[in-house]
Amino acid sequence: MIDRKTKGSNAERELIKKFWDSNSWAALRVAGSGVSRFPCPDIIAGNGSRFVAIECKSVSGDYIRVERKQLEDLKIFAGLFGAEVWIGARFVKDLTNNSHGEGWFFFSVEDLVESPGGFSISLVRASYKGLSFDELLALTN
Repeated sequence: MIDRKTKGSNAERELIKKFWDSNSWAALRVAGSGVSRFPCPDIIAGNGSRFVAIECKSVSGDYIRVERKQLEDLKIFAGLFGAEVWIGARFVKDLTNNSHGEGWFFFSVEDLVESPGGFSISLVRASYKGLSFDELLALTN
């Protein structure tokens, strides 16, 4: 059985590959995100005219959760870097047979539901609120 940290790292590497495979985006994983004393996202990607800062979550269940501090740090970094803020969620379950996204959904902070411990989004909500990987790349400023 894969531990949570390994599963998250593998999902981030998968997403990095998807950006590079698009032939128009470069991306990198931020080592130590979540433990760094500086605010930083899990992934930074750009195509020369757009830059995105992504907090990634990978789950086998029906919900992803984002801690309040993770979200605050993501917003701080993105503001200073000039990047768009995105949450990337990879659900092992996929209600939409989203073959292009292979279980990935991307959504804005406003799509999250606030709770006392932070923020969350369900697979059902992500499937109709979230963008596929291709839709994320197709957005224009």
